[in-house]
Amino acid sequence: MDEIGKRLLASGIISEKELKQALERQQKHGGRLGQNLVALGCLKKETLEKFFSVHPPPPKTVEETGLSIPFIADLIVKHIIAMGEFMLADVAEVTKLPVFVVAEVMEYLRRDKLVEVKGGTGFATVTYTFKISETGLKRGNELMEICRYAGPAPVTLEAYSKMVKVQTIKNIVVSEESVKKAFSHLILNEMLLKRLGPAISSGKALFFYGPPGNGKTAIAETIGKIMPDTIYIPYAITVGGQIISLFDPISHVPAGPDDEFGEIDQRWLRIKRPVVMTGGELTLRMLDLYFNPISKYYEASLQMKANNGVFIADDFGRQQIEPQKFLNRWIVLLERRVDFMNLHTGMMFVIPFDMLVIFATNIEPKELVDEAFLRRIRYKIKIGRPSVEEYEEIFKMECKANRIAFNREIFDYLLNTYYKGNNAGFNACHPRDIIDHIVDCARYYNQAPQMNKESIDMAWHNYFVN
Repeated sequence: MDEIGKRLLASGIISEKELKQALERQQKHGGRLGQNLVALGCLKKETLEKFFSVHPPPPKTVEETGLSIPFIADLIVKHIIAMGEFMLADVAEVTKLPVFVVAEVMEYLRRDKLVEVKGGTGFATVTYTFKISETGLKRGNELMEICRYAGPAPVTLEAYSKMVKVQTIKNIVVSEESVKKAFSHLILNEMLLKRLGPAISSGKALFFYGPPGNGKTAIAETIGKIMPDTIYIPYAITVGGQIISLFDPISHVPAGPDDEFGEIDQRWLRIKRPVVMTGGELTLRMLDLYFNPISKYYEASLQMKANNGVFIADDFGRQQIEPQKFLNRWIVLLERRVDFMNLHTGMMFVIPFDMLVIFATNIEPKELVDEAFLRRIRYKIKIGRPSVEEYEEIFKMECKANRIAFNREIFDYLLNTYYKGNNAGFNACHPRDIIDHIVDCARYYNQAPQMNKESIDMAWHNYFVN
C-alpha cells in the first residue's frame, strides 16, 4: 500500500474495501491511486483535490505555534529595538504571529520590564502604544550578539517535515496534453515526448545526456514549468534552538493568497513549486546548511529550497567538486528520500528529500558515474542531435521569431556549403545562434535582417572557430 492510500484510509475518506478495489483496478489499468478511486466512484474528484490541497491553519494558542513564550519574546525584542513606539498589530505584522499570541507574549515582556506602555485609546491591550525600555534595549543588543535573525517567527522542524510529506512531488498529475503543450515551443520528436511524460509524472530522478547545444537545459527548465499546483513553505525553521532561513526570493516565487480557503498561518508563504538550478558553480558547501558567522543563523541548503519541486544539476561533471563526491553525498538521498543535516553545535537531524532531480551532462555517463549510481537513476534519456527535418523546423521557427523570411534556396546553400561533409554536425542551438548573428549584423548596418549568402557566410565564420 502506498503512502497516499494509507493517508486516505486513516482520514476515513475511503474504506479498506474501496482501497482494495482501487489497487486492483490500478494493476489492470495503470494510473494513480486517486484517479482509480474517482473512476470507481469511491470519492469525488473535488474531494480528492481538497485532500491534497493542504493549508497551514493559524495557531489558536501559543502552544499551537510550537514555540515557547521566551523564544517568541526574544524574537519580538529584536524586532522592537528599532521600532520606537509600536502597537500589537505592528509586532504581529513583522513576526507573522496572530495578535492574541503577541498580546500574551507582550504581557510576559511587561512583567520582565522589557517594554513599557506609553498610552492607549481604550482599555483593551490591542489599543495600547508600547515602547522598549532601557532594560529591553540592553537585552535586545545581547540577543543580537547571539543571533541576528529578526524575521517572521519560525515553524518547528516537525511542522515543516509534515508539510513537505503532504505536498510530496509524488502527488502531481502530469497529463499527456500538458506535456505536449509545455514543450510546444521546442522541436522534439514524438518518441522523446513519449519518454519524457512518464518520467516527469513518476517523480523519479532523470539523467539527460548527449552532445552540447541540443536542448538538455531547455528541456530541464521546461519540466520545472510543468509542475502544477502551489505549495506552502515557511519563512524559517527552528531546530535545536537554532534558526534556519528557508525562503529565498531567487528560488521561490510567491503565488499570492488562496482566497478560497481563508486564513492561514502567516509564517507560511504560498509559492509556485520551486525550481532550483545549479551549474558549474556548485560546491559541497551549497548542499549543506550554511552558518553565517556574522548574522549567526543558518541558510537552508539548495536541496531544502528545492523540496516539493525540481532540482536541476546542469553541466553535471563540470562542477568545482568531483562528480563522485557529489554522488556519494546524494546516493543515499535518492534512495531513501531523506537528508541528514548537521548544526555547528553537533546536533544532527533528518528532513524529507522530496524533489524531482534532473542531471544534465554532455559527458558520457560511464565517464562520470558507475553502474551502481546509474541503477538508482530511474530514467536515462539521451538528447541527441536533430535530424535534417528537425533542424529545418527549428530554423524556420527562429526565422519567424525574428521576422525574417525563410529562404529555401539559401537554407539549402547553408546545408550544402557548411554541413555536408563537415564534422560540425547539426546542433539544435545552431539555428538560433546563426539567426542572432544575422540580426546583429543587420542592426549594425541599419538594414533589415535577411537570409542571403552574404549573411549566412558572415554568421558562420563569426560563430565557428573552423
